[in-house]
Amino acid sequence: MAKRNNNEAVQEKLKLVPAQPGCYIYKDEHGSVLYVGKAILLRNRVRSYFQSSAKHGPRIDRLVRKVCDIEWIVVDTEIEALVLECNLIKQHRPPFNVRMRDDKSYPYITVTDEKFPRVMFTRRVRKDKAKYFGPYPSAYAVRDTLQLLHKTFPLIPCGKSWTGEPVQRPCLYYHLGRCLGPCAGLSDRAEYGKILDKVERFLGGKEEMMVEDLKKEMEAAAEELDFEKAAKIRDQLNAIQTVLSRQKVLNNDQIDQDVIAVVKDDRGAAIQMLYIRGGKLIGQRQFVLDGASEAQPSEAVGEFVKQYYADSPDVPREILLPMEIEERGIVQTWLRQRKGSAVTVEVPQTGEKARLVDMAAANAEQALAQFAQELEQKEVWAEEAMGQLQDSLGLDMPPIRIEGYDISNIQGTAPVGSMVVTENGEAAKDEYRRFKIRYHPESPNDFAMMHEVLTRRLKAYVDGDEKFQKLPDLIMVDGGKGQLAAALKARDDLGLTVPMVGLAKRHELIYVPVEPAGELLSDIREMEAALAAPPPADTPYSYDRPAPKTYGFREVELPLTSPGLMLLRKLRDEAHRFALTYHRKLRDKKFGGSSLDEIPGVGPRRKRLLLRTFGSVEGIRRATADELAAVPTMTKALAVKVKDFLAEL
Repeated sequence: MAKRNNNEAVQEKLKLVPAQPGCYIYKDEHGSVLYVGKAILLRNRVRSYFQSSAKHGPRIDRLVRKVCDIEWIVVDTEIEALVLECNLIKQHRPPFNVRMRDDKSYPYITVTDEKFPRVMFTRRVRKDKAKYFGPYPSAYAVRDTLQLLHKTFPLIPCGKSWTGEPVQRPCLYYHLGRCLGPCAGLSDRAEYGKILDKVERFLGGKEEMMVEDLKKEMEAAAEELDFEKAAKIRDQLNAIQTVLSRQKVLNNDQIDQDVIAVVKDDRGAAIQMLYIRGGKLIGQRQFVLDGASEAQPSEAVGEFVKQYYADSPDVPREILLPMEIEERGIVQTWLRQRKGSAVTVEVPQTGEKARLVDMAAANAEQALAQFAQELEQKEVWAEEAMGQLQDSLGLDMPPIRIEGYDISNIQGTAPVGSMVVTENGEAAKDEYRRFKIRYHPESPNDFAMMHEVLTRRLKAYVDGDEKFQKLPDLIMVDGGKGQLAAALKARDDLGLTVPMVGLAKRHELIYVPVEPAGELLSDIREMEAALAAPPPADTPYSYDRPAPKTYGFREVELPLTSPGLMLLRKLRDEAHRFALTYHRKLRDKKFGGSSLDEIPGVGPRRKRLLLRTFGSVEGIRRATADELAAVPTMTKALAVKVKDFLAEL
């Protein structure tokens, strides 16, 4: 029997829930989302959780006791509710929902939506008009496929976007017959479209149809005595048939299928998907589900199907499930609307389709075992790393949460700071923060910049900012004594006691602050007492204010392969990457956007041609005036003007 929720606010909200389709959101006392669900009739579904006679499992019982507020969103249809539920789960990632977790970024091949589409490698599926094929099991598989496509078909090899207008002379690939030359205005869109059609059929698993078409083209070319064209088509056929010989044929129906299986135990749940296109197995993918240890397998499968296909660029003709799910009918209707044609979601019991589900289940079992083993190894390594840092740095407790900081700038230009976080040895990317340096925009003073970043971060904690509400067990700054001293000054100004260390790249030494002892301490005690009180809240920021305390530093040298040092090095490298990425973004925005736009006579087309020719503003700056003048639409006088303008930046 469920334990009744006695929260008065919840009981009042239950009286107001409408009898309409929609989504409901349960929140805790802090306003955090606990659970998101959907219903045809919100009133009936929501009230069923809180009836004293309801029989729930332990997970739902805990949920009901924690609920302190209820919100709902009304929609018109159950399909709209299903889509909204998927989006809300993705946005809030509630702890009581079964959530799809994919630790890997799988590669795809995309055909862009342009006048002359490019066929490219990508790891990000965008909601645009481009076509996506995959996912592929590895980046090597994608690059191998792209290499075959570029050798077989005259696609754009340079990766640049062209409109078909003549903007430059054709390159060597055109003369070798490996490109149709859209950059020189030599390509016919209709001819290029026929090539893209063959490529898409190949990527979509329709190779046999393409092979038959190529054979007819080869025979026609031979009959017309165009043996050079026939030989080229023959080479294409040989390359494609080599790929076909590697693919495993699972059925002769040539139907596109996704086969889903689940394996669940007290460690959690793992989903295995097999991708079958045109009757051939072209790839597989594993997922681990969060929050599924206490959920029923059917619930885990149902939640996975909704969350996966909400973002999947491809919906096959058939989806095979290992068991019945509660909303199979509505899911099938939703997928048909997404695909725009027939989709069948079924649970096979016997025959070839059931065999496919069993094969996927066997792979899921292996995936779950491998995940559990990797998780155990990570936990052991993290415990060893944190324990080593506690002992070597003299910390009171293992540093569960460590924050790393770095500064990135070029001679004071576009200075930024980064904050990255690890918790239990794993990157907590949701906690990453970045800072645009405010007070030293032109001064290349890394110490002052580090002081500002730590001041802003720690002051945000003191002020109760939700984005900085957690205080770390250890702060690591990228640098030596100077950067660490600046960070310590920021901490002491605010009256905090967070442990801090610096990690110098040279010799990988860890610098640990040490307060002077004995006579030296007594000599500076009076000064510290005068400066120990934090400055008033309305005091303007200043790096020139004297430091509240004086420190010495001891050096800690750990073996390069030790877990503790490896954890700090990993954190430092991530802080450097995160800061550099933000710095480049600001720098490119400053120089790649506004600087060229400000040059009189350089409009959108000239800017596009300059960047396409030289790659970046820096490349334009390095080019000579004669090289700039050689770009189509440019003149010698304008080239000199561009050189002079960029030289002043």
